[in-house]
Amino acid sequence: MRLRRAASALILSAMCASSALAQSIVIEELTPAPAQPLVPEIRETVERLEAETGNTVSLRGLDKVNGKSIDVDLPTGGSAEIFGLLVTLQECRYPAENPTGDAFAYLTVRDPMDGQVFFEGWMIASSPALNALDHRRYDVWVLRCKSA
Repeated sequence: MRLRRAASALILSAMCASSALAQSIVIEELTPAPAQPLVPEIRETVERLEAETGNTVSLRGLDKVNGKSIDVDLPTGGSAEIFGLLVTLQECRYPAENPTGDAFAYLTVRDPMDGQVFFEGWMIASSPALNALDHRRYDVWVLRCKSA
């Protein structure tokens, strides 16, 4: 019994001591944030390139099931069936300073049976995944744009 009283007294004195310590904590004021950011703001400039309009685009089609691919040249305003897709070219452009450097083509990709549109927009030859056709079996991408 004495041992239990001594342990209780020890615990009670420890609690009182810790509350006394907790009461003696000093709270410091935080300094205000600096007016200027610590990391300087970096603004990127985008270089504007002049583009020429081409009249033919080279496309590559891929059947993902059997691994076959086909290359097709398509004139502006023309359509071609690439495997099971009907592809129409609206416009084709390429950089004026570097015609072989890149190509941009505005394509519409549809189902030839019911006309369901799978893709409509600009495809970029150097970045095919940037704006890609989303089809379960077939894939189509731009290779180059020509003006001859």
